[in-house]
Amino acid sequence: MPPRPVAPPPQRVPRITRSSLARFRYGDDGSSTKENSTPPPTTDIEDAIPDSTATRKRKRTTTILKTSPQRTVKKEIKEEAEAKAAAPKRQRKPARKAVDADTGESTVEPPSDWQEIYDAVKAMRGPGGVAENAAVDTMGCERLAENNASPRDKRFQTLIALMLSSQTKDTTNAVAMRRLQTELPAHAPGAPKGLNLENVLAAEPEQINTLIWAVGFHNNKTKYIKQAAVICRDQWGGDIPSTYEGLVALPGVGPKMAHLCLSAAWDRTEGIGVDVHVHRITNMWGWHATKNPEETRHALQSWLPRDRWREINWLLVGFGQTVCLPVGRRCGECDLGLRGLCRAAERKKVLEGRKVRGSLKVEKREEDGLVRVKEEIKEEEDVIEKNVVVNEEVEGVVKEESDTPDKLKNELESAPQQREASSKRSRRSKKT
Repeated sequence: MPPRPVAPPPQRVPRITRSSLARFRYGDDGSSTKENSTPPPTTDIEDAIPDSTATRKRKRTTTILKTSPQRTVKKEIKEEAEAKAAAPKRQRKPARKAVDADTGESTVEPPSDWQEIYDAVKAMRGPGGVAENAAVDTMGCERLAENNASPRDKRFQTLIALMLSSQTKDTTNAVAMRRLQTELPAHAPGAPKGLNLENVLAAEPEQINTLIWAVGFHNNKTKYIKQAAVICRDQWGGDIPSTYEGLVALPGVGPKMAHLCLSAAWDRTEGIGVDVHVHRITNMWGWHATKNPEETRHALQSWLPRDRWREINWLLVGFGQTVCLPVGRRCGECDLGLRGLCRAAERKKVLEGRKVRGSLKVEKREEDGLVRVKEEIKEEEDVIEKNVVVNEEVEGVVKEESDTPDKLKNELESAPQQREASSKRSRRSKKT
């Protein structure tokens, strides 16, 4: 068998590179040297003009000092003992059920930090506190009755004020009550006009509705007031009910109004008046987890001391109107947030409030059993550094004197006006 012919090895094709193709370049003489491959340098027209005043730019940092005026705040605080050092962080516990090991009776233990929170809120609601002068302090339902009215008419006016207060601000409620007290016509010639049982019974519903139109649900409240007046006349001898059951039987009167009316009109405290502020704030603190004001009332009455039942409504309503608002809470001014007692405090506001209080210099000295506290706000200098680009002449030219801070500040303030004027000139030139 003849041998198979062997194929010759493939020839190597030379690699075509950019340098090998350079000789085909247009306008080239075929030379591939480095000198010929580099295009000749071009001269800019600006470089051709000699610069007699060569300058260079550098950044100059100018410091402007602003001195805030010094002011002094003095306070007098009555204390029984020196403030203790900050306690370590402890776990907050809500109200919880517990069983007495000896008797086997079940009791409710209060929240772990309720006393500290209660005292702090009471201090803020007191004179000089951040939550003083709330609307409830001057326009609350228990303060809207006329001072010169008879005791029976005062109780009736307190009941009407509570019936109008539902879903209504205290300021609006006070205006409506004032109109009833001054504009409600008398039931008979020679009788005094104003808000009393007889005048309400004789008045037409349209008259009452016109006087209370600013309050919420004024149509329904007009109907409730007329019906309640008839019940007071027929079942309670012309006076308002003196029991909780009798008050909640009136149309438009709920548990909160009944307990507040007993406290304000009859000076008897049989329960806590829980409105939206008390319900919202106590749940926000973590004292309990309730779904409505009535559940909150039962939860609070299970552990809160009875001597606080009447006061807590006034405290928390005013606190919710001034500091712990439903929208826009002032956590940076609240002692609970600054002291870490409120778990719902907004952290950013608290940090800003602590910075403000951290700039205070506190001095204490005892005088006649009083601890006199002097708080001074330190004089601070706000240092503002601005980087300004200025032209500095280079060689053979005398340097300009450094600008003073006042002159530099004036130039910075006038710079936007100069830019605006130059832009206007450029627009006019383009139009022409």
